[in-house]
Amino acid sequence: MLFMVIERFRDADMVPIYARIREAGRMLPDGLEFVDSWVEPNFARCFQLMRCDDARKLQEWILQWRGYGISFEIIPVVPSAETRAVVEAKAEPDSA
Repeated sequence: MLFMVIERFRDADMVPIYARIREAGRMLPDGLEFVDSWVEPNFARCFQLMRCDDARKLQEWILQWRGYGISFEIIPVVPSAETRAVVEAKAEPDSA
């Protein structure tokens, strides 16, 4: 499954997070894959796309970031192409 992880940084301060990543890496447990990320220009939020089959892996990963001024929102997502296939399979044929 894919998850959009929205990280919010206290006081828009990403420096402690980047320092920890530089020192220890992303610290992903086995079974959790980092896909890509995007950061707002004001440094307030980061949007990370993550992949795993067990949401407990996300919980395990998040617990490693306690005390760094970061909060997480986790949203399950489905790729657009897969959604389109589901919708098209249920769409009624054109009756024209």
